[in-house]
Amino acid sequence: MNRTLRKVWAVLGGVLLAGALAPATAQAPFSGKTVTLLVGFPPGGGYDRLARIVARHLPRYLPGNPAVVVQNMPGAGSLMAANHLYNVLRSDSYTLGLFNRNLVLAQLAGVEGLRVDVRQWHWVGSLAQETSVLAVRSELPYRHVLELRRADPPPVIGATGTGDITYQVPLMYKVFLRLNVRIVTGYSGSPEIFLAIEKKEADGIGISWTSLRPHAQRGLLRPLLRSLPGTPRDPELREVPVAGELVTDPVGRGVLRLQDVPDRMARAFVAPPGADPTVVNLYREAFRRMAADREFLSEVERAGFEPAFLPAEQCLRLVEEVLRTPASVVRVFRELFRFGG
Repeated sequence: MNRTLRKVWAVLGGVLLAGALAPATAQAPFSGKTVTLLVGFPPGGGYDRLARIVARHLPRYLPGNPAVVVQNMPGAGSLMAANHLYNVLRSDSYTLGLFNRNLVLAQLAGVEGLRVDVRQWHWVGSLAQETSVLAVRSELPYRHVLELRRADPPPVIGATGTGDITYQVPLMYKVFLRLNVRIVTGYSGSPEIFLAIEKKEADGIGISWTSLRPHAQRGLLRPLLRSLPGTPRDPELREVPVAGELVTDPVGRGVLRLQDVPDRMARAFVAPPGADPTVVNLYREAFRRMAADREFLSEVERAGFEPAFLPAEQCLRLVEEVLRTPASVVRVFRELFRFGG
């Protein structure tokens, strides 16, 4: 074999070797890496609990089986963490965020302190939804929510502060369904509200079904209204009317549609705007596969969540719909909406 021919074979051998190694390298971009799940709330709450479940299952779905850790950054209803990921960690491909599900509404309402354009996130997907429910003490005579229009005296609906779901949910329903209820704030949290209902110091609550479910199933509370359509898993909700279907005013229906969006994409994870698109697509595929994993779903359900996978493109579609809301609806929404933890 002459020198020229040996050079040709050497080049071909190098090309073949590179081709053989390339797929293995491309399949393990997470090898030796640590993925951080940045949670905008303190340890122990719903966002934190879900993030820790994801951290246990996600590694086996990412090429290279990376370590996945949870970092909590509470503050300002998760604005601090969202701003940090968007502006400081803008090009970090190995950090995902899990923030207040009302962020998209906060952008629409022009909430002070939000330095994020949610359209620029790389949406990865949501793994659970939340159904907002208005419920009253089971011993009260109300069987249909519209009977509350004539309630006398008006039932007391317990709430924490004006930026919390316990205030926002009953307020929207009170306004657009003309319910005669009295919303009383000042409770430290939902456990205190449930205790007040037990003591008959309060008559009801507006909150996510995951929090309400055990109290409804033991007979303390009767659900009267829910946010999301479709057939719920739990029989306690199947005959409960959907708020948006009872409102005829176009502006009112528009406002309630806005309020439903955070319920639909309640537990959505995002990557920062400058993250590597190739890595982002690997996250999206990992979430899709994880959302079909029976072991993962079982753990999510045991933790009290409503499993529901919403892929990245549907998350972004909802975001775009929110930010294209007609001005007439936005004006009314801004008067009622308050952002908080």
